[in-house]
Amino acid sequence: MTSRCIWFDGARQEDGARTLDVMRWGFPWKVPGERIDKVTGKPMLLDTIVTNVKNYTSPFWKSALANPERRCLVPFTSFSEYGPRPAGKRPLFWFDVPSQPIVSFAGVWRPIEGGAVFAFLTTDLNPLVALSHPKAMPVLLDEEDEDR
Repeated sequence: MTSRCIWFDGARQEDGARTLDVMRWGFPWKVPGERIDKVTGKPMLLDTIVTNVKNYTSPFWKSALANPERRCLVPFTSFSEYGPRPAGKRPLFWFDVPSQPIVSFAGVWRPIEGGAVFAFLTTDLNPLVALSHPKAMPVLLDEEDEDR
């Protein structure tokens, strides 16, 4: 993983076996912008990415979540979350699991033109992360849950 988490080496199932793959972080998505298309009169669409699965009932995630072949492990050694914004810059807090050198987030992936993309699932905050972050956190998997 690079320091900006743009690419990762992750594990996914292929023909019943776990395989490593390199994927880009974020599912592509087009959102309406402020500029209006002069021909159609509609807002022009902007390319963006969605990096975290927060709403499990959203149609956007339905196919990835429903298909076990689209599940993946997102290995990490530490992760960061931004804290509340006091006056000035938001503080960045780092977390790891001292008892395990490498841990996995629960993720989903899909093929796109030119490769594959992934996003990781989020959940309610645990007490440790809640001290410094106001929203959700990645789903951390116990090693015995990775096979599921």
